[in-house]
Amino acid sequence: MAGPRDKSHMNTLSIKTGGIKFVLGWLLVFVIRLIPFRPANFEPMMATIMPYSKKYSVITMFLFSFLSIFLFDLVTSGIGMWTWITAVAYGLLGVGSFFYFKNREATVRHFLTYGIIGTVLYDAVTGLSIGPLFYGQPFMEALTGQISFTLRHLLGTVIFSVVLSPVLYRFVVKNEVLEIPFLWNKIARRA
Repeated sequence: MAGPRDKSHMNTLSIKTGGIKFVLGWLLVFVIRLIPFRPANFEPMMATIMPYSKKYSVITMFLFSFLSIFLFDLVTSGIGMWTWITAVAYGLLGVGSFFYFKNREATVRHFLTYGIIGTVLYDAVTGLSIGPLFYGQPFMEALTGQISFTLRHLLGTVIFSVVLSPVLYRFVVKNEVLEIPFLWNKIARRA
């Protein structure tokens, strides 16, 4: 049985403790998504959201996930209708991840389970809405094209859930050295 969440999770908005960790998560997503010749849909978003949701509040997880997409689009492709749909969808996946991990341990099995379910739901919602609703794509064309898209997306999710999620959880999320109060105390002691 999973233990209770640590006290920093009880903060409604944990920016005051997790700000550095959030920036590290966003930078990781940016760097991997900007790798040239990276296979399409091979991205670390889901694998980054899940470990964070084990520690931070539901509101924080929505904002962390939403801003991951919003900031990336702002820097790379610009903001469009796709940004709002994908950012809200990932925000909701952050919320779902919060509830999924609320009483579960941060294990590879749980990362894989939520990662697969979340990826399929995300691709169903975004893939079957953006093309048909905003670009006039026929629904059946979107559906058949979505199959290979989702399979590649699932492959990336599985690999990142096995490799990246546990590393992020252990070395970033649980690492008190990366929390702002710890750093301030360290600075204050040296002054």
